[in-house]
Amino acid sequence: MNVLAYLIPISLILGGLGLVGFLYTLKSRQYDDPDGDSRRILSDTWDDAPKP
Repeated sequence: MNVLAYLIPISLILGGLGLVGFLYTLKSRQYDDPDGDSRRILSDTWDDAPKP
């Protein structure tokens, strides 16, 4: 039972770090892609290779 005194705070800290990391990515707008999939799905060209 003493191990729970260590595991619960560690899991809360790791969960908080994950939440902070997710909120940082939201704030830095990493998930915004206004010209992405909505136009790419209608295109007839293949996008297999990266653009030079």
